[in-house]
Amino acid sequence: MKRIVLKGAALAALLATGALAEEPKLIINGEIELPTRVPAPSHMDAIDEITSGWVYRTKETQALQMDDFDNPGMIFVDVGQELFETAEGDAGKACADCHESAEEFAGLKASMPRVNEEGELESMPDVINECRTERMQADAWKWSGPEMSAMTALISLQSRGMPVDVAIDGAAAPFWEQGKEIYYTRYGQLDLACANCHENNYGMMIRADHLSQGQINGFPNYRLKNAKINTVHGRFKGCMKNIRAQPFAEGGDEFKALELYVASRGNGLPVESPSVRN
Repeated sequence: MKRIVLKGAALAALLATGALAEEPKLIINGEIELPTRVPAPSHMDAIDEITSGWVYRTKETQALQMDDFDNPGMIFVDVGQELFETAEGDAGKACADCHESAEEFAGLKASMPRVNEEGELESMPDVINECRTERMQADAWKWSGPEMSAMTALISLQSRGMPVDVAIDGAAAPFWEQGKEIYYTRYGQLDLACANCHENNYGMMIRADHLSQGQINGFPNYRLKNAKINTVHGRFKGCMKNIRAQPFAEGGDEFKALELYVASRGNGLPVESPSVRN
């Protein structure tokens, strides 16, 4: 069995209290319904069903994501739109000079990270910074800086509702294996791996937080904790600090490989960006 299920008295107690009542549905703006539970990808051995992090949040936090007017992450999407239209660099160009609208990037978030023509694993900030340095002749943005976070929020929004579908075979296979190894390796003074929290104990409480499966289909996301848009690598860095480990570099090979592996664990879940989390 992949997970122990509740039986007997425990199940009866939950039924009596209504704890197993039908879950709320993630319906955005009253019209865009996003599934929060789908069958796990075939490469996952320990889990039958994958679930959105939205499921583990409070009703109040869930409600914020269900209305774009209430979703504080949309403020940063607006910032990203302004940046999209602003000319920078020696070439005097804006993103909008080459791309008619951000809608051209529909589907990009769902396929990232990916292996490029040079055989390198690239994430969305890599793509953005290549355009900035090569085409705009502008300075690269910091990986998790405010400009990059806003632009990735804008671009990721264009894929909302599309199923995550990152490639893990062919040229991507060695990067995926590297990410998998990192996911199951224990780090830090607390001697913990990603899997200890997000595979073995999801659904449990750790201090005041409800552990999720660690899905990243909603990134970049708005966190109530720090009142800003957060990137995937920024979250990885925070997790490593929490277990008292020396984090890998944001934008480095290790975190990009980990991003690929974690994204693949969410293959089939819809993109939710920008989601709202604690």
